[in-house]
Amino acid sequence: MNARKKACPAPRHFAPRLAIALSLAVTLGACHKQETAAEAPKPVMTVELVTPQAQQWPQQLPASGNIAAWQEAIVGAEVGGARLLEVKVNVGDVVRKGDVLASLDPATLRAQVAQQDANVAQAIANLAKARADAKRAEELDKTGSISQQEIDQYRTAAATADAQLKLARAQYDVASLQLRYARVVAPDDGVISSRTATVGAVVGAGTELFRLIRGQRLEWRAEVPGDWLGRLRPGMRADIRRPGDGTAVAGTIRQIAPTVDLKTRNALVYVDLPKNAGLSAGQFAEGGFELAAQPVLSLPESAIVLRDGHRYVMTVDDHNIVHQLKIETGARQGEAIAVSGGLTTATRVVKAGGSFIGDGDLIGVEGT
Repeated sequence: MNARKKACPAPRHFAPRLAIALSLAVTLGACHKQETAAEAPKPVMTVELVTPQAQQWPQQLPASGNIAAWQEAIVGAEVGGARLLEVKVNVGDVVRKGDVLASLDPATLRAQVAQQDANVAQAIANLAKARADAKRAEELDKTGSISQQEIDQYRTAAATADAQLKLARAQYDVASLQLRYARVVAPDDGVISSRTATVGAVVGAGTELFRLIRGQRLEWRAEVPGDWLGRLRPGMRADIRRPGDGTAVAGTIRQIAPTVDLKTRNALVYVDLPKNAGLSAGQFAEGGFELAAQPVLSLPESAIVLRDGHRYVMTVDDHNIVHQLKIETGARQGEAIAVSGGLTTATRVVKAGGSFIGDGDLIGVEGT
């Protein structure tokens, strides 16, 4: 009798254990994925990158100095003891050569002219008498009725009278010239920069009454380091920032001082300024000189980070890791600034927000 084989049933406890094992495996796998996700670094922030641009920039030599008159003429009284009757100009008035600036009382001066005129007339009469006496003496000499000594005396008297007439005429010319000087006139075209004349004052000869900026010409006396003088030439352009509003005023180098100050090591450069530029003598102004173009690398000014008194840029490598790089900055053009110090045109630099990230941070890049 063939006995049928019966299938061996699985132990009753096997199925629950398998289910538990599968559930544990799923749970452990999920935990592992969470741990892996937690360990992955996250970018600190997402930024835009730029690269330094190679450009040709005109080089600027900064300078500063005073605005002064090109030439200042002192106008004074050329006669003394006269009273000022009228003052016709004030500070800031524009005058032409020969314009009357002030008038002195001419009464005393006219009296002096009249006196000298009388002296001339008297000298003419004395000369005529002396010549007549000398002529009569020469006639008497022919008869032998007069000595040679007396003849010489008459001749000397005539020569003396002639000299006195010349002196009287010279004194008359001086008095007439002083009468002309009663009208104080402008020696040149220009603008009145100073006035000390006061109506009613009795002035002395040589007393300063006015100062005149000749031709209304002003100049900028810029101080520059002596080492840079070799790069400056008369005729080169200069840009001056007008005090107050910072408006640019274009000037031209007229002359360069031949010496350098031993204390400051600076030299003066004299720059002609245009008329009606809104500048005044005595102001202090800053500016610079435009030199030949130089190759530079430039970055937006927003890419520069100031830390501890130094300038840095935040560079980014191929793995988007930030590296802080110390640099030097130079001239500016608009929002761009010249930079140097380990940078190339291939260096990736954080365009803005560099102050919010640090060396070694991971960042995200816009557009990737």
